[in-house]
Amino acid sequence: MADHKHGEMDITTQEKTFDGFITFVSRTVVVIIVCVILLAFLNV
Repeated sequence: MADHKHGEMDITTQEKTFDGFITFVSRTVVVIIVCVILLAFLNV
């Protein structure tokens, strides 16, 4: 079994995926909040 050395793994792909996920979630939350505010103003 290979010895594990902390900090040697290339994680650029994981970082890009995580950044994309956080961006997607942030934008989705903003859209949901805007929809809720519009529904409150329109009294639907």
